[in-house]
This record gives sequence, structure tokens and C-alpha cells, in this order.
Amino acid sequence: MILKNKTIVVTGASDGIGKQVALKLAKHGVNLALIARNKNGLEEVQEEAKKRSAKQVEIYPCDLRDIKQIKSATKKIVADFGKVDALLNIAGIWQKMMPIEEVQESVVDDVIQTNLTGLIHWTRLLLPYLKKQKEATIINVISKSGVVAQAGQSVYTASKYGAKGFTDVLKVDLKGSTVRVAGVYQSGTNTKMFSKVGENPPVEKFTNPEDLADVIIFMLSRPAKIWLHEVQVEY
Repeated sequence: MILKNKTIVVTGASDGIGKQVALKLAKHGVNLALIARNKNGLEEVQEEAKKRSAKQVEIYPCDLRDIKQIKSATKKIVADFGKVDALLNIAGIWQKMMPIEEVQESVVDDVIQTNLTGLIHWTRLLLPYLKKQKEATIINVISKSGVVAQAGQSVYTASKYGAKGFTDVLKVDLKGSTVRVAGVYQSGTNTKMFSKVGENPPVEKFTNPEDLADVIIFMLSRPAKIWLHEVQVEY
């Protein structure tokens, strides 16, 4: 896909991987629809993206746990841009590692709704607009936890295994269409995701979000006859 002038939706765009993807895409002269819960963070990314040559940048504060907010944001995106060429599902939250019987009910709901249900809703609502394009892309940034079972991550891993299953079926469903689908399965990334729930792993050893953003943009910008439908990234 030639990125210039494409309209790209990025979830989780206020910090971490999503922020770096948005800022790096801006240099390619794209239009950006940026989604996250943190309005202040979105405004900062919006301002910086404009400085980096993005054509049009709009922000949509939205809680992925709330379908009404997702529907409202979808309508606004279509009204603002008139088209969607790519959807990058990057938003996600971490579950503090512990045995399942110790996980609070609210944590179960928050993780599943943010990491899985929200991703599904964004995809199903924007897919009709993606299908209208001569070429379109969906990239789901999922995590190594979508392919490897690790102790203490029961709810988080359930959300990510679900995201992988959804992505795999989506590939089959959209085979032969103009929409190409890919999953990214990254190991630990140096973001604030862990500290937000009170954990402090050695993130300085993890993959830098700027470097992972380069990988995602490389995938997105492949020519018509080349597609990387699944990429695993290790640090």
C-alpha cells in the first residue's frame, strides 16, 4: 500500500505503540483518525503528527469498553474523512499477574472488553468502509500472549488468544476481497502498560515501541503482491 493520502484509523493512539505508529505514519503524509481514552494524550499526539506532515488528524476520545462510544466515534470518522483505508487495532491493557481466583470481576470485564470485544466491534463497524477501497488493510497488534500460554496471565491471555482466533477467521472470511488482514505477535514492549496496574518488570530490556512501530508500518506499506499476514517480534 502506498501510504500517502490514505486514511488510517489507529486505536490506542495516546501512548505506547499506538502513539509511535501514529507519529511515524504522519511522516508519510497520511490522514489519521486517532482513538484512545486519554483525550489529553490524543491532543498531544495530534499536534505532533501535524508537525510531522500528516494531512488531516482528528481525535476521538473513546472507551473501548463502551459500544455506544465506539458507534459514535465510527460515525464521526466516516463523516470527517469520507473513507477508511486501514484499521490498526493497537489498544490494549494489561492484567496484573495472579491466579485466576484472585482476579477481580471488574478486571476480567475490563481486559476482555478492551483487548477483544472492542477490537471486534471496531473491525465489524469499519469493515464495510474498508471494503469500498481498491486496497485496504486491517492489522491487529495482539501480543506473544496470543500464541504462548504463560503463568499468571489467564485473563489477558484469553483476550489475546481470542484476538488471534478472530484475526485468523477474518483472514479466511476476507480472502479474495480487497481487504488484507495481519496479526502482530510481539513480546514485551517498553510501554506504561505494566506500571498502570502496579507491576514493574524490566521494561528497559523489552522492545522499544518506536522499533515495533517501524515493523508495523513496514507491513502496512508492502506492495500489492506481497503481504506479511503474521509477524512475531522478539526482543
